[in-house]
Amino acid sequence: MRYIWRIGWREFFENARTKGFWLGILLFPVIILVSGALPVLLAKKGVSTRHYVMIDQTGEYAPKVRAEMLRLRTAEIDGALRSFARRIPAPEPLAPFITPGSSNRPAPSLDLEGWKRQAGSNYWTLAGFSPPRAAWLEVPVPVELPASNDVPAIEAILRPWLRGEHVLPSSEASSSPKLFAAVIIPRDYGRVTNETAALRYWTENTADTGLRDSIQRLLGDELRRREYQSLGVDPAIIARVESRRAPITDLNPRKAEGEEKVGMADRLRQWAPSFFVYLLWISIFAVSQMLLNSVIEEKSNRIIEVLLSSVTPGELMLGKLLGIAMTGGVMLFSWLGSVIAMALVQTKFFAAPAMVGATANAAASLPADLLSLFQSTWLLPAFGLYFILGYIAYATIFLTVGSLCSTIKDAQNLMGPLMLVLMVPLFLMPFIPRDPNGPIATVFSWIPLYTPFIMMNRITASPPLFEVIGTGMVLIAFDVLILWGCGKIFRLAILRTGQPPRIVEVFRWLWNR
Repeated sequence: MRYIWRIGWREFFENARTKGFWLGILLFPVIILVSGALPVLLAKKGVSTRHYVMIDQTGEYAPKVRAEMLRLRTAEIDGALRSFARRIPAPEPLAPFITPGSSNRPAPSLDLEGWKRQAGSNYWTLAGFSPPRAAWLEVPVPVELPASNDVPAIEAILRPWLRGEHVLPSSEASSSPKLFAAVIIPRDYGRVTNETAALRYWTENTADTGLRDSIQRLLGDELRRREYQSLGVDPAIIARVESRRAPITDLNPRKAEGEEKVGMADRLRQWAPSFFVYLLWISIFAVSQMLLNSVIEEKSNRIIEVLLSSVTPGELMLGKLLGIAMTGGVMLFSWLGSVIAMALVQTKFFAAPAMVGATANAAASLPADLLSLFQSTWLLPAFGLYFILGYIAYATIFLTVGSLCSTIKDAQNLMGPLMLVLMVPLFLMPFIPRDPNGPIATVFSWIPLYTPFIMMNRITASPPLFEVIGTGMVLIAFDVLILWGCGKIFRLAILRTGQPPRIVEVFRWLWNR
């Protein structure tokens, strides 16, 4: 046992003193933060303001489009102003219009309408407040159009501008903007249904369809409204009917009486295990890959022969498994600790400013819900247990593959088919939460190679106790069998050089005493 510990500590320190080990630990919380903040940042600043022109030959639709774009822009500014008002200390001009937070209203709220009445049309002109960047900005037509108003002639003039060959006059968003899109509404639009009377939307960037979709939706609503009027139907009545929604309250029979309503925490309870399954899969295969590379490197450098002069193959195998397990355990629990720490910090310092009125934003309540989930379920203990049992199985298999090979290339050839089999839990991961106690989840739970991942995905869905205990016992028995069988192969293959043995030969080693 003393030699096993020595080998284990040697393996641990060999990996712990590398830069990659510490980068893996330190970069994980950074990746979590960036993955949450980057999409928001890119949505705000990642794409420049798009400049477009609109030519309405009917004179009927452009005012409605402009009014809708103005409404959307005003809503953006209002939302940003409400967030600005929740700063601590509160902005001085807005202070009289801010209602402090209370037990029923976790965050301060701004009387925006009252502020608008006092401040007037430039209500967003405040020291320290920067309105969000406009996604779309209409600009005047940059050239004089032909008097004939012929659509092909107009488009021929606008083509060089749309190709970026000319620069528009300076705007509020850019000093040298380029024309992103041109919207042309023909004079017969809405009266004729053929293609020549369709709205003409010109742009080089066909991937960004935000402006196109907004205008199409708005004009579709307007055309339907006009059709209702032509049929003698009041559009207001139609709008009122279409606005009706079927009220639904989600309830869970397993919750206590009076607390049956399903909220964000309950949905998190259902889907959070999928994140842990993915983390479990990454951690197990990351440390198993370390083990594989370590064995092949020592075998190719003849270090393995020196080690075997002092210890038995069994001690060497168990020592390596122990050392890499300690490496993976430190890395894994550092990752989990960073997730819990970020949730604690977010709950204590940043949750309240992300709420509006009495209703908490789902993203703002996520850290508190996550902490509650950890406290009220077996998620973390189960994760630790299944990591250990899964690691024993997979790391032993990887270690044995390493003992059979003399080069990384040989190992890659053997690992290819094996990885296809081991990818199955990832393919099943999206489906298990939808039916955690269904036939697919139940069957795969009893397959030892998949038990850690499938049961981890089911753990918050109250699987039958018989399955939890039964699959656990099967997994433990499988680990023992794997250690026994792979130990025999490791003992015979570790000093072998040259080509890897054939599958038939490996099975013969298992049956021989």
